[in-house]
Amino acid sequence: MKKLLAGFALSLLITGSAFAAGQARSNVGCGLGTLIFENKADNSVVLQALQATTNGTSGNQTFGISSGTSECQQPSKVVQNEKLNHFVRANMDNLAKEIAMGKGETLDTFVEMLGVESSQGDAFKAKLQANFSSIFTSEKIVLAEVIDNVVTVSNN
Repeated sequence: MKKLLAGFALSLLITGSAFAAGQARSNVGCGLGTLIFENKADNSVVLQALQATTNGTSGNQTFGISSGTSECQQPSKVVQNEKLNHFVRANMDNLAKEIAMGKGETLDTFVEMLGVESSQGDAFKAKLQANFSSIFTSEKIVLAEVIDNVVTVSNN
């Protein structure tokens, strides 16, 4: 009986591996785990779980999505470029204050750089203000995290 069960489990893994090879990218998404383990010959359920775990625990998947790196596709609403990075880096303190208040020139420029339509600007700023603690999660937050957090808030 044990041999029969072992043979059945092995056949599931083999057929599952063949099916999983085509499904890995859609199952685990983009990120470091996908890049590291994507071209392995054995693309089993276990390997896909390892890819997904690495993507989730390395904390780079959201950055990859917002920056268009790690073979992630950048959301079309986010205009992620060097100008935005430089702007946030140079104005981090003012941006934090103005997001907390829900208004200000720095915030207006930031929202415009993100590509938010002017008709939706006030609602977007209010959403950022309501989620301030989700955007600025610590006093030592860095540029990429702020942008990632804004993208996460805006997509919710």
